Amino acid sequence: MGDVSPTLADIDMLVTDFDGVLTDNRVLVSDDGHESVVCNRADGIGCDLLKGAGLHLLILSTETNRVVSVRAAKLGVEVVQGCADKGEAMRDLVRERALDPARVMYVGNDVNDLGALRAVGWPVVPADAHPDVVADARLVTAAGGGQGVLRELASTLLSGQPGSGAGA
Repeated sequence: MGDVSPTLADIDMLVTDFDGVLTDNRVLVSDDGHESVVCNRADGIGCDLLKGAGLHLLILSTETNRVVSVRAAKLGVEVVQGCADKGEAMRDLVRERALDPARVMYVGNDVNDLGALRAVGWPVVPADAHPDVVADARLVTAAGGGQGVLRELASTLLSGQPGSGAGA
């Protein structure tokens, strides 16, 4: 996961993108337009561990999609959807909640995440993130999108040691 290993003591809030972080960035579309995605149950365990440790989690998504709402509800995680500008949304969130941006972690995988990645002290990208965002990351996880990124981060934050990816 790179050579920087934060602990829970370094983070007050973890915000994550949905597509490409909690999924492998693919979508299944049926002939009637119904969309489905595949999520990794390991991320559910990661969310439970992080919430149990007192960390506030939020999903920030560009599009508005019932799939995101359903998964967020299942995880017990707050969700903000329909963000045209994630950087502005992230700065607003930090200001409204009186957070120190240096103590906020954002996990994103593509160019629409750049503003949010640049607005926080702990920008994180999955192993398979678009090359244009990797340079802005403070951490690159060993796991790719949909392969247990949040589970890996939970292992890292809670133990101070890099996680072992999807199998953790």
